[in-house]
Amino acid sequence: MNPIPNLHTHTYLCNHAIGHPADYFKQAVREGCTALGFTDHCPYPESTPDYWPDVRMSVKDAYGYADEVRALKKDSPFPVYLGFECEWDNRLVNWYKDGLKGEFGADYLILGSHWFVKGDSHVYIPSTVEKSDLFNYTDQTIEGMRSGLFAFLAHPDLCMAYGREWNSDVETCMKAIIAAAKDLNLPLEVNGLGMHKKKWPCEKGMRYSYPVDEFWTLAADSGVRVVCNADAHDPLTVISQARDAREYAARFGIVPEESVLS
Repeated sequence: MNPIPNLHTHTYLCNHAIGHPADYFKQAVREGCTALGFTDHCPYPESTPDYWPDVRMSVKDAYGYADEVRALKKDSPFPVYLGFECEWDNRLVNWYKDGLKGEFGADYLILGSHWFVKGDSHVYIPSTVEKSDLFNYTDQTIEGMRSGLFAFLAHPDLCMAYGREWNSDVETCMKAIIAAAKDLNLPLEVNGLGMHKKKWPCEKGMRYSYPVDEFWTLAADSGVRVVCNADAHDPLTVISQARDAREYAARFGIVPEESVLS
């Protein structure tokens, strides 16, 4: 098989993945890779203690993470990038700029947008049922996309993960995200991990948690830029799930970008 890139990779530090950066790197070398990006869930300052605290690294952990990734760059046959996956909260802009990109020297950041701000809390979008939550999530996600901080929007159809029905409200929100991405020239990600999560019933039968056919039909028609990634949480999936994402994209005539970091 032809070597391919994967720019969405997690490690043991997020507490729901396994393996060190070197384990993913070795597997990527074995399977054929053109670029490997590490994007574990970023640490947050102590002022945001409720922000998914058990599913991300600490600030202290981030130093070791950065060192481990940088060590792989030295003799790699392909580019290796240091990155972080981030949520959007406009109060954290300086942390992303001065902390993640500045202090830790991240090569890039990706917008994961699992959570949105609601009052004094952060709410997980797949768990919500209120129309207003979906629209607020969409507005905040687009605000994050417009910040200029992120290389791409990961799993843009994540809101569908727990079996949400595709309806006119969902379509309105997803069209807004696609339109913003098109306007900003910001790639959207077909996410291979979602294809291996629990499937959900819909009118057409069982569907993936994500990616979702209705979303990618709209994205393909729009001509928006697309990147395909593994969202690997196990070294064995670092390339295989990226291939899964590419095979899915091909069903819609989508040709993914080979490099969105150069």
